[in-house]
Amino acid sequence: MHPTRTLLSRSVWKGPNIVPLPIVRAAPGQKVVPIKTQARSATILPNFVNQKFQIHNGKNYVDITITEDMVGHKLGEFAPTRKQFTYKQTKNK
Repeated sequence: MHPTRTLLSRSVWKGPNIVPLPIVRAAPGQKVVPIKTQARSATILPNFVNQKFQIHNGKNYVDITITEDMVGHKLGEFAPTRKQFTYKQTKNK
């Protein structure tokens, strides 16, 4: 057992969840086709920056463009699975 493991969260010492995704760089002037995936637990790597992903949220696919601030996080963090709750106002006549 390593003494520093106790200070880290479990996901850190387990290592990143790397999923083989078809990363294709588009030539300048060509339309970028988003990468469609259901791997919400995949860790965002530095080579994903400026790529477009369609991440499944359980019902449909959410379009996400990866930025430098997202590196190290999971894909599922940016595709919420629940709708925001709001009270519906009824009009009284």
